[in-house]
Amino acid sequence: MTAQQPLTYDAFVELAAADPAVVGLVLKGSQAHDGMITPYSDHDLYVVVADDARTGPIRFTGHRSAELDLVVVTLTEFRGAGIPDWERYALGRARIVLDRLDGGIARILADRGRLDPDEAFRDSRGRLDAYANSLYRSVKNHRDGQALAARLDAADSMRFLLDLLFTLDRRPRPYNKYLEWELARHPLPGWDTDVLLRAIDRISATGDVTLQRHLFSLVEPAAREAGHGEVLDAWGDDLDLMRPQ
Repeated sequence: MTAQQPLTYDAFVELAAADPAVVGLVLKGSQAHDGMITPYSDHDLYVVVADDARTGPIRFTGHRSAELDLVVVTLTEFRGAGIPDWERYALGRARIVLDRLDGGIARILADRGRLDPDEAFRDSRGRLDAYANSLYRSVKNHRDGQALAARLDAADSMRFLLDLLFTLDRRPRPYNKYLEWELARHPLPGWDTDVLLRAIDRISATGDVTLQRHLFSLVEPAAREAGHGEVLDAWGDDLDLMRPQ
């Protein structure tokens, strides 16, 4: 394509589908989330090529325009070695445009969108501790009259809480843009989506200590049931400051 005729999504898909070196096309981002497309949404497309590919779509590596953003990877890279962890949510909810592997691309996406049990257990421990740490700092700062610090720590705690809740469900946390979309279609088990989102919104904006403590009273039993009592107990008497008064 020339500068006067920029490469379009449809034109590239047609070109790639005709090339046997292309084993998969995966659309991610807003275009893969029903109801999230805006006039500014481009097409974010993974182009998966055979490991021995040397020509064809390889020449489009790094292509980026207002309409089309291409990531060209080999099949081995797409299986995990070349995909960063922060892409897990995007790929887990991506849309398959082409799968020449008899469902192989679909299986790779399913694996990316689901944490294995050991990984989830390990990661949730650290995220629980990070949530408790920010919560503790927030309520302590509120007690000591440090209003700005209390609000900032409260907002931080909501980030760690979301990391924790999705990890406990063995799912990568969605980007903030897709949080409401994700929870509306795939609620977190045991949580009322509307109540949770309202609490996160208010705590992030105001640092409401009473609400923070109430939310912790819901998180604590869930974390203990998941086997993380040791992480909480390590906080000792400081837990009293986090719990409802």
